[in-house]
Amino acid sequence: MLKDCRTVWVNCLRVIKANVGEQSFRTWFEPIVPVQLHNNVLIIQVPSQFFYEWLEEHYVDVLKKSIYQELGPDGRLEYSIVVDQGNSQNKPRTVNIPTARKAAAPAQAATDAAVVAAGAMTSSARNVAAAAGAPVKSADMLRNPFEATKGIDRNYLQSQLNNTYSFDNYVEGSCNRLARSAGLAVANKPGTTSFNPLMIYGGVGLGKTHLVQAIGNHIKATNADKFVLYVSAEKFTNQFIESLRNNGVQDFANFYLLVDILILDDVQFLAGKDKTQEMFFHIFNHLHQAGKQIVMTSDRPPRDLNGLEDRLLSRFKWGLTTDLQSPDFETRMAIIQNKMEQDGIDIPPQVVEYLAHSVHTNVRELEGVLISLVAQSSLNRREIDLEMAKQALRHIIEEVEAEVNLDFIQKTVAEHFGISLDLMKAKTRKKEVVTARQVAMYFAKEHTSHSLKSIGHNFGGRDHSTVIHSVQTVSDLIDSDKSFRSTIQELRKKFAGK
Repeated sequence: MLKDCRTVWVNCLRVIKANVGEQSFRTWFEPIVPVQLHNNVLIIQVPSQFFYEWLEEHYVDVLKKSIYQELGPDGRLEYSIVVDQGNSQNKPRTVNIPTARKAAAPAQAATDAAVVAAGAMTSSARNVAAAAGAPVKSADMLRNPFEATKGIDRNYLQSQLNNTYSFDNYVEGSCNRLARSAGLAVANKPGTTSFNPLMIYGGVGLGKTHLVQAIGNHIKATNADKFVLYVSAEKFTNQFIESLRNNGVQDFANFYLLVDILILDDVQFLAGKDKTQEMFFHIFNHLHQAGKQIVMTSDRPPRDLNGLEDRLLSRFKWGLTTDLQSPDFETRMAIIQNKMEQDGIDIPPQVVEYLAHSVHTNVRELEGVLISLVAQSSLNRREIDLEMAKQALRHIIEEVEAEVNLDFIQKTVAEHFGISLDLMKAKTRKKEVVTARQVAMYFAKEHTSHSLKSIGHNFGGRDHSTVIHSVQTVSDLIDSDKSFRSTIQELRKKFAGK
């Protein structure tokens, strides 16, 4: 009989392999073991409840098709689910469940399945938990992975959050208002808003990590029963690779299904990693369907995340995607004042304004300048004033000012076209002025981190749609007008020399 069940399952696998992708076949069908064939009922053993649920949810049709071809219309399939891996003294414990979820299961089997749905966490699972920063104190009573972790002491589930990040010290401005508001809504009602998943994207040093960790810390402070986990995409990938190496993929998945709020930082790191994306796809689906909150960050919007599967990108768009932009002048001033107040340092208003004007790349750069200023003040035992700030930070400020900034672009383009800077920002619609303005906007978008709104504001208070139109017009002229293309190339050399 054992030989018969193996033969039947091998033939079923041929049918299945012809109907699913290679990666899916390796992940979800190669680990299956045929156990018994009796009265046209084929029993197959799967590693866990999670495995069984995934097969029933995504591959039940192809399974039924293969069984029909091998056993005919009366053929049926049952799962033998491993709910306890056992040890050297005890054999693994299993529970049998029919293939159709709506079909009536034996009373005892249904009871056992409800009680020990996900099985006991193995030593390999403990390794996964430890690698994720969640050492397990007592996992032998682990239950349904979608429930609170009854078998794990939550004091031992480490969220990997930095508790210095909070909404209180996250300065709000026009550059981040939507993202902060959405983050606060998620933090107050995780998993129940339409912002699930919440995707926050933006350039380096604009506060993505601060904001998502503030979300996690707020949830931990107000929902002590929630398991919040912050993990970088790089760490997630390394954990998954380690689980593959140790044959602990199922334990890896089971651990992540314990999470109530998953915060994945720098999701763009998953690009090109097909197996890792496959696993994150499964985890994402189950967490989302169970009403768990997912928060992600990226250095670019989902549409620009090359190397990620379309099915994954489509799920990123289920909730809210919002960006963080470079802070404007007022926000930079508020950040400086907030930082100085936190450190108990008095700083004159003119110094605040000087720093805000001088450093406009990102928040991280600004904080670095502040740290250098405070260090110089402490070492020289001198109060911070404007002269001292300029002297202490001359090298840093000079490096910043030497970059291609908005002012330099406007002056260079205005000189090239022979118009004044004031005229470029004026309301006039003269052709030569409009062309110069559009070219300057084009280079501003190419060479600076200013948002479209900020660029428009610096060109006489124009809106972002004007900037978009200008950039597109210049791009079209570069393609169609040889003389215009030469003008752009000449200007580009000036900017490249900076």
